[in-house]
Amino acid sequence: MANAVLALTACGSGGSDHGESANSGGREAKYKRVIEDPHPRPADVIEAAGAPTGVARADDGSLLLTYDAGNVEDDEGPAATAWRIVGPDGRTVAEHAEHSNAEAVRAAFKGVPGGFVRVPEEGAGGAYALDVRGERHKLITSGTPLRARPGDILLAEMEPTLVYRPATRTVAPLAAVPKDAISVAVDERGTVWSLDQPLTEDPNRVVWQRDGRTLGSRAVPKPYTGDILAARGGIAALSLTRGEGVRGLLVTTDGGGHWRTVLDGGIAWRDLKRGPESLVLELLSDGRLLVGEEGGRYWLADDRTNSAFHELRTPAAFTSVSVDGTTLYGIADATTATYDLVKGEGLWISRDGGREWRRHQQRG
Repeated sequence: MANAVLALTACGSGGSDHGESANSGGREAKYKRVIEDPHPRPADVIEAAGAPTGVARADDGSLLLTYDAGNVEDDEGPAATAWRIVGPDGRTVAEHAEHSNAEAVRAAFKGVPGGFVRVPEEGAGGAYALDVRGERHKLITSGTPLRARPGDILLAEMEPTLVYRPATRTVAPLAAVPKDAISVAVDERGTVWSLDQPLTEDPNRVVWQRDGRTLGSRAVPKPYTGDILAARGGIAALSLTRGEGVRGLLVTTDGGGHWRTVLDGGIAWRDLKRGPESLVLELLSDGRLLVGEEGGRYWLADDRTNSAFHELRTPAAFTSVSVDGTTLYGIADATTATYDLVKGEGLWISRDGGREWRRHQQRG
């Protein structure tokens, strides 16, 4: 196991160019050796990948970073994957790499109390836990649906909807998900929020329930349809689409008592051009919404009313942004596999709402 230190390099919102050139061919040759190696070293895969594909945070502050070195020249062929766990002090405590293929599903993890849970690929298959030391633990996988409780963590949203229960280390389907649901969110109170799409011409509806009891519902305002749900701390938000584009939000800040449609708020909705499949919609623990598009622009609410937003200034073009608590994690990477590194490639972290970003950087 490596004992390298990951340093956080300060950078203002303007950023700097950390990209590397592959013109010499040295990086390309090493990249090819890594993905063809049947037993690649984690450090080699991480160097080849350049930037993580995802980041998860455990309750002690440890981070699990996943890496993928795909086949640059074809959508088939050899590839390599790796994960690395970084402790709260910034030191690498565990890492692992595997030979793979370009068609394989990328591994994804969710941060949970005591460590991380591997998101199942299909059904509950492939789910396991890693503690913050990197040791692997079996989970109980059950086909019996669980009624959501406070503390349950949504692992897979649809087909099937799966939750993880930390108290019993159980992965199971979520009970009482409406049959017409096309989007689901579970908040920390155990409230299940779903977007139901009836077979009739009736509008989509947001439905919320707890302990198997429906607490309320709200029709999606015409002429919009709903897509992505986010919920936390009594706040819930649904993205509103019209045609092929996201054009607003339906928001409640009092647990569904009152709803407000946000069609402006400082967000340039017309610049969200790639549709709901690329939308980022997440809630910080202080109730503020993050809205944006993978590879594009991002906006953060000024406060928990989520009525006014300001654009995030980022040090590089982020292919993804995620949230844990009030911390923002931005990843700068190429949109397709490449031997070269893009400008500012890597993981960037902001703990002050995007005013300052610090880059996770490998040292010695």
